[in-house]
Amino acid sequence: MFDIGWSEMLVVGVVALIVVGPKDLPRMFRTLGEFTGKARRMAREFQSAMNKAADDTGVGDIAGDLRKVANPKKYGIDKIKEATSDLKAWTPDDTTGPATRDLAEKRAAAKEKIAENAARMAEERKLREASEAAELADEPDLIPDPAAPEPAASAAESTKA
Repeated sequence: MFDIGWSEMLVVGVVALIVVGPKDLPRMFRTLGEFTGKARRMAREFQSAMNKAADDTGVGDIAGDLRKVANPKKYGIDKIKEATSDLKAWTPDDTTGPATRDLAEKRAAAKEKIAENAARMAEERKLREASEAAELADEPDLIPDPAAPEPAASAAESTKA
């Protein structure tokens, strides 16, 4: 209740022994015990009266309803999720109307056209890179010949030596 350990109780007992004295100490502890018992009894009676009043007014029913609301299975949330799972795989048909079907067909055609253009551009990029690589390979100045003699030293370098 008060979160008092044995060491604290020992200190309280020693102080009480010194202050009250050994003659009146048992009577004081008896009075303290009676007071504690009365306080506990009053708290228990108050708690039971509050519980009875709550039961009479229907607070328990409200608390039960709140618990049910917090539980999604009680109100069929699972069934709603099952019903909406079909919407993920929805395809237009005759019941949805011609405008929706036409729009779906236009979008599918646009998607195919985008895929074709992307493939064509990728092919063009590969051809362009291949032609650039071929042009670089045709230029003789960029590739040194290992069998060629070393270039002659310039006049400025020969005067330094």
